[in-house]
Amino acid sequence: MKRHPFHAICPYFAMFPEAFVERQVRAYTAYGEATFDPFCGRGTTVFQSLLMGRPSAGTDVNPVAACIAGAKSDPPSLEQLLVRIDELEVAYDSAPFANPEEVSEFFQYCFAPRTLPQVLFLREILNWRTDRTDRFLAAVSLGALHGESHRSKLYFSNRMPRTISTKPEYSVRWWKERASNAPERNVFSILRQLARFRFQLQPAELIGTVAQMDARRAAEAVPEFRGRVKLVVTSPPYLDTTDYSEDQWLRLWFLGGADKPIRNQGADDRLVDPVRYWTFLQEAWGGVRELLAPDAIMVVRIGGKGLSREDLLLGLERTLQAALSGHNVRALDEGVTTAIKPRETTVFRPNRTSNSRVEHDFTFSLQHAA
Repeated sequence: MKRHPFHAICPYFAMFPEAFVERQVRAYTAYGEATFDPFCGRGTTVFQSLLMGRPSAGTDVNPVAACIAGAKSDPPSLEQLLVRIDELEVAYDSAPFANPEEVSEFFQYCFAPRTLPQVLFLREILNWRTDRTDRFLAAVSLGALHGESHRSKLYFSNRMPRTISTKPEYSVRWWKERASNAPERNVFSILRQLARFRFQLQPAELIGTVAQMDARRAAEAVPEFRGRVKLVVTSPPYLDTTDYSEDQWLRLWFLGGADKPIRNQGADDRLVDPVRYWTFLQEAWGGVRELLAPDAIMVVRIGGKGLSREDLLLGLERTLQAALSGHNVRALDEGVTTAIKPRETTVFRPNRTSNSRVEHDFTFSLQHAA
């Protein structure tokens, strides 16, 4: 199956590939059976399932994740996107209200003088929470907001990582030391080019549901999925590995958040205490319980600082058994271990290494007790 361009709308740290989801969907579901991801991130489980004819839904507490995953799962047409981009450009040319001088030094260095007002305009005007056309444009903008602009003309920013946002003070110092200037970019032209590229293939025929919600309340987000979910494919936050609200701070800013990194904004950001971590996961599995079909399967990709494969398998078994009353929890394997690729930020911080060098895939049968 040719890779659908929607999958790469916005690169996202700690994401699993669609081929991983495709294998699970083929192995454990039939056409028309539902899937779910309580930590849906950029929406790979949801969108790949929809492409394969499986109704799907997901939740994520992070606005960036909800925007990207929601855009893929319930997109507008290409024609609607191009019309909206034209409208936005006309509105910007008629009354550019954003004042670049009101933002911090970081933004002055991050975006070129003609690009910054356009970025500020989109940030202010895109109604991404309630309008699916604006949501798709916001998702595409998040993917273009920062990246390796010395290699591609499709990024708005000065040179930055694609997957995470480096901190303001560090970024400015890095750019000054290397005399790195932000390239002049027209964001409206980039959005047109990216929209056409993403629609080289048609979207999924099915429409998915993505809610910005804590996984512990997943059943509230999609009550229509109660008792229907045959397969859960998910990757929860890894113990003491990353803080999503800090790593994605610039994208969060674009969606209306603060103009600097703020730690621990989300309910699942960088849990460092193992006891609290396992309690959190137990509560998250409890949020999914009412959605499960009688013969459900759960596939979990997980890692964490200081946790071995055996630790993780035991922790998952214990938390699933405690959370899923009325189900017999059984591990179908002892886990598959793979190495984690070096983080992209090693280019910007050569001495920094990831806390978690490997991750593990576990599969569980969740049979409803007779």
